[in-house]
Amino acid sequence: MRFLGSCSFVLLLLAPALVSADDYKVEPIKDAPPAGVAPEIASGLNGQGYRVTDDQGKPFAEIWLRKAIPAKAKPAGANGAIQFPFLAEGELLGVLHLVGEAHDYRDQTIDKGVYTMRYGLQPVNGDHLGVSPFRDYTLLLPAAKDKAVASLPRKQLEAQSSEAAGTSHPAVFFMLSVPANAPVSMIHDEAKNTWRVALPLSLTAPGESHPIPHPVSFILSGVSEGA
Repeated sequence: MRFLGSCSFVLLLLAPALVSADDYKVEPIKDAPPAGVAPEIASGLNGQGYRVTDDQGKPFAEIWLRKAIPAKAKPAGANGAIQFPFLAEGELLGVLHLVGEAHDYRDQTIDKGVYTMRYGLQPVNGDHLGVSPFRDYTLLLPAAKDKAVASLPRKQLEAQSSEAAGTSHPAVFFMLSVPANAPVSMIHDEAKNTWRVALPLSLTAPGESHPIPHPVSFILSGVSEGA
Protein backbone atom coordinates (compact mmCIF):
# COMPACT_ATOMS: atom_id res chain seq x y z
CA MET A 1 0.00 0.00 0.00
CA ARG A 2 1.18 3.49 -0.75
CA PHE A 3 0.21 6.67 0.95
CA LEU A 4 2.20 9.43 -0.70
CA GLY A 5 5.43 9.08 -2.52
CA SER A 6 7.47 12.08 -3.56
CA CYS A 7 10.30 14.05 -2.07
CA SER A 8 8.42 17.18 -3.07
CA PHE A 9 5.98 16.28 -0.33
CA VAL A 10 8.62 17.17 2.25
CA LEU A 11 9.02 20.63 0.80
CA LEU A 12 5.28 21.01 0.66
CA LEU A 13 4.93 20.50 4.39
CA LEU A 14 7.91 22.44 5.58
CA ALA A 15 6.86 25.79 4.10
CA PRO A 16 5.06 27.54 7.02
CA ALA A 17 3.37 30.45 5.22
CA LEU A 18 -0.18 29.94 6.40
CA VAL A 19 -2.78 32.63 5.87
CA SER A 20 -6.23 32.85 7.39
CA ALA A 21 -8.93 33.60 4.84
CA ASP A 22 -12.68 33.47 4.63
CA ASP A 23 -13.54 31.96 1.26
CA TYR A 24 -14.29 28.57 2.74
CA LYS A 25 -16.25 28.90 5.94
CA VAL A 26 -17.17 26.71 8.87
CA GLU A 27 -20.10 27.13 11.20
CA PRO A 28 -21.57 25.07 14.04
CA ILE A 29 -24.79 23.21 13.37
CA LYS A 30 -27.27 21.43 15.58
CA ASP A 31 -28.44 18.98 12.92
CA ALA A 32 -28.42 15.32 13.83
CA PRO A 33 -25.89 13.10 12.09
CA PRO A 34 -27.15 11.87 8.72
CA ALA A 35 -28.95 8.61 8.21
CA GLY A 36 -26.64 5.75 7.55
CA VAL A 37 -24.53 6.15 10.68
CA ALA A 38 -24.68 3.03 12.84
CA PRO A 39 -26.57 3.57 16.13
CA GLU A 40 -23.54 2.69 18.27
CA ILE A 41 -21.45 5.32 16.51
CA ALA A 42 -24.21 7.93 16.31
CA SER A 43 -24.80 7.72 20.06
CA GLY A 44 -21.17 8.58 20.70
CA LEU A 45 -21.13 11.75 18.58
CA ASN A 46 -21.26 15.28 19.90
CA GLY A 47 -24.65 16.91 19.42
CA GLN A 48 -23.02 19.88 17.77
CA GLY A 49 -21.66 19.38 14.29
CA TYR A 50 -19.90 21.69 11.85
CA ARG A 51 -20.78 22.65 8.31
CA VAL A 52 -18.12 23.71 5.83
CA THR A 53 -19.12 25.77 2.81
CA ASP A 54 -16.88 26.18 -0.21
CA ASP A 55 -15.68 29.32 -1.96
CA GLN A 56 -18.97 29.46 -3.86
CA GLY A 57 -20.96 29.47 -0.64
CA LYS A 58 -22.25 25.95 -1.27
CA PRO A 59 -22.30 23.25 1.43
CA PHE A 60 -19.14 21.16 1.07
CA ALA A 61 -19.09 18.88 4.09
CA GLU A 62 -20.51 18.33 7.55
CA ILE A 63 -18.57 16.89 10.46
CA TRP A 64 -19.63 15.46 13.79
CA LEU A 65 -16.82 14.72 16.21
CA ARG A 66 -16.91 12.06 18.86
CA LYS A 67 -18.00 13.17 22.33
CA ALA A 68 -14.98 11.64 24.00
CA ILE A 69 -11.95 10.17 22.25
CA PRO A 70 -9.80 7.88 24.38
CA ALA A 71 -6.25 9.17 24.51
CA LYS A 72 -3.22 7.17 25.52
CA ALA A 73 -1.86 10.18 27.39
CA LYS A 74 -2.39 13.89 27.87
CA PRO A 75 -1.27 15.79 24.72
CA ALA A 76 2.33 16.86 25.09
CA GLY A 77 3.60 17.68 21.64
CA ALA A 78 4.83 15.67 18.71
CA ASN A 79 6.89 12.53 18.92
CA GLY A 80 9.18 12.64 15.94
CA ALA A 81 7.12 12.36 12.77
CA ILE A 82 3.92 11.76 14.71
CA GLN A 83 2.09 14.92 15.69
CA PHE A 84 -0.60 13.23 17.72
CA PRO A 85 1.09 10.36 19.59
CA PHE A 86 -1.71 10.36 22.13
CA LEU A 87 -4.11 8.89 19.55
CA ALA A 88 -4.27 5.18 18.87
CA GLU A 89 -4.19 4.03 15.28
CA GLY A 90 -7.67 3.06 14.13
CA GLU A 91 -9.39 5.22 16.76
CA LEU A 92 -12.75 6.68 15.76
CA LEU A 93 -12.67 10.49 15.56
CA GLY A 94 -16.06 11.31 14.10
CA VAL A 95 -18.30 11.21 11.05
CA LEU A 96 -18.05 13.13 7.79
CA HIS A 97 -20.84 13.85 5.35
CA LEU A 98 -19.56 14.86 1.94
CA VAL A 99 -22.31 16.84 0.28
CA GLY A 100 -20.79 16.41 -3.15
CA GLU A 101 -17.90 14.65 -4.80
CA ALA A 102 -14.53 15.53 -3.31
CA HIS A 103 -10.87 14.59 -3.52
CA ASP A 104 -8.62 13.33 -0.78
CA TYR A 105 -5.07 14.49 -0.14
CA ARG A 106 -3.82 11.97 -2.67
CA ASP A 107 -6.25 13.39 -5.26
CA GLN A 108 -8.42 10.33 -5.24
CA THR A 109 -12.07 10.93 -6.03
CA ILE A 110 -14.34 10.41 -3.04
CA ASP A 111 -18.02 10.11 -3.80
CA LYS A 112 -20.56 12.11 -1.90
CA GLY A 113 -21.85 10.19 1.08
CA VAL A 114 -21.33 9.46 4.75
CA TYR A 115 -18.03 8.25 6.13
CA THR A 116 -16.54 7.52 9.49
CA MET A 117 -13.26 9.25 10.30
CA ARG A 118 -10.51 7.20 11.91
CA TYR A 119 -6.98 8.10 12.84
CA GLY A 120 -4.21 6.41 10.89
CA LEU A 121 -0.48 6.60 10.40
CA GLN A 122 1.39 6.67 7.14
CA PRO A 123 3.28 3.37 6.96
CA VAL A 124 7.03 3.38 7.43
CA ASN A 125 8.31 1.39 4.50
CA GLY A 126 10.44 1.75 1.43
CA ASP A 127 7.79 3.78 -0.35
CA HIS A 128 7.69 6.46 2.31
CA LEU A 129 10.99 6.40 4.16
CA GLY A 130 12.27 9.96 4.44
CA VAL A 131 9.40 11.29 2.33
CA SER A 132 7.22 13.00 4.90
CA PRO A 133 8.05 14.60 8.23
CA PHE A 134 4.54 13.79 9.51
CA ARG A 135 2.57 10.56 9.42
CA ASP A 136 -0.85 11.62 10.75
CA TYR A 137 -3.95 11.11 8.63
CA THR A 138 -7.68 10.73 8.93
CA LEU A 139 -8.89 7.74 6.99
CA LEU A 140 -12.44 7.74 5.63
CA LEU A 141 -14.47 4.54 5.82
CA PRO A 142 -17.95 3.97 4.36
CA ALA A 143 -20.28 4.51 7.31
CA ALA A 144 -22.53 1.70 6.12
CA LYS A 145 -19.73 -0.78 6.81
CA ASP A 146 -18.19 0.75 9.93
CA LYS A 147 -20.69 0.08 12.66
CA ALA A 148 -18.77 -0.20 15.94
CA VAL A 149 -16.90 2.39 17.99
CA ALA A 150 -13.95 0.14 18.84
CA SER A 151 -10.66 0.96 17.18
CA LEU A 152 -9.72 -1.09 14.14
CA PRO A 153 -6.50 -2.95 13.43
CA ARG A 154 -4.41 -1.42 10.67
CA LYS A 155 -5.13 -4.06 8.05
CA GLN A 156 -8.89 -3.72 8.45
CA LEU A 157 -8.66 0.06 8.69
CA GLU A 158 -6.80 0.37 5.41
CA ALA A 159 -8.92 -2.21 3.62
CA GLN A 160 -12.21 -0.56 4.54
CA SER A 161 -10.85 2.90 3.79
CA SER A 162 -9.75 1.74 0.35
CA GLU A 163 -13.40 0.98 -0.33
CA ALA A 164 -14.19 4.65 0.26
CA ALA A 165 -11.76 5.59 -2.50
CA GLY A 166 -12.68 2.68 -4.75
CA THR A 167 -8.99 1.94 -5.22
CA SER A 168 -6.29 -0.10 -3.52
CA HIS A 169 -5.29 2.94 -1.46
CA PRO A 170 -7.06 4.32 1.63
CA ALA A 171 -9.00 7.58 1.38
CA VAL A 172 -6.89 10.03 3.36
CA PHE A 173 -7.22 13.54 4.70
CA PHE A 174 -3.96 14.92 6.03
CA MET A 175 -3.96 16.12 9.65
CA LEU A 176 -1.88 18.98 10.97
CA SER A 177 -1.44 20.46 14.41
CA VAL A 178 -2.69 23.93 15.27
CA PRO A 179 -2.03 26.15 18.31
CA ALA A 180 -3.69 24.98 21.51
CA ASN A 181 -5.96 28.03 21.51
CA ALA A 182 -6.94 27.75 17.84
CA PRO A 183 -10.64 28.54 17.33
CA VAL A 184 -12.99 26.69 15.03
CA SER A 185 -11.91 28.13 11.71
CA MET A 186 -10.81 27.55 8.15
CA ILE A 187 -7.13 27.97 7.36
CA HIS A 188 -5.98 28.72 3.84
CA ASP A 189 -2.51 28.02 2.62
CA GLU A 190 -2.23 30.09 -0.51
CA ALA A 191 1.13 28.68 -1.55
CA LYS A 192 -0.11 25.09 -1.41
CA ASN A 193 -3.70 25.91 -2.35
CA THR A 194 -5.13 23.93 0.54
CA TRP A 195 -8.00 24.55 2.91
CA ARG A 196 -8.11 22.93 6.29
CA VAL A 197 -10.62 23.06 9.05
CA ALA A 198 -9.54 23.47 12.67
CA LEU A 199 -11.83 21.65 15.09
CA PRO A 200 -11.56 20.70 18.77
CA LEU A 201 -11.19 17.04 19.66
CA SER A 202 -12.47 16.11 23.10
CA LEU A 203 -10.01 13.72 24.72
CA THR A 204 -10.26 11.48 27.75
CA ALA A 205 -6.80 10.79 29.10
CA PRO A 206 -5.63 8.55 31.94
CA GLY A 207 -5.57 10.41 35.23
CA GLU A 208 -7.67 13.30 33.94
CA SER A 209 -11.12 13.75 35.49
CA HIS A 210 -12.47 15.96 32.71
CA PRO A 211 -12.31 15.86 28.91
CA ILE A 212 -9.41 17.75 27.38
CA PRO A 213 -10.17 19.95 24.37
CA HIS A 214 -7.43 19.68 21.80
CA PRO A 215 -7.79 21.39 18.41
CA VAL A 216 -6.43 19.72 15.30
CA SER A 217 -6.89 20.45 11.62
CA PHE A 218 -7.90 18.38 8.63
CA ILE A 219 -7.10 19.33 5.03
CA LEU A 220 -10.45 19.04 3.26
CA SER A 221 -9.55 20.71 -0.02
CA GLY A 222 -6.22 20.55 -1.77
CA VAL A 223 -3.84 17.75 -2.59
CA SER A 224 -0.24 16.88 -2.00
CA GLU A 225 2.26 17.89 -4.65
CA GLY A 226 3.38 14.31 -4.42
CA ALA A 227 -0.05 12.94 -5.29
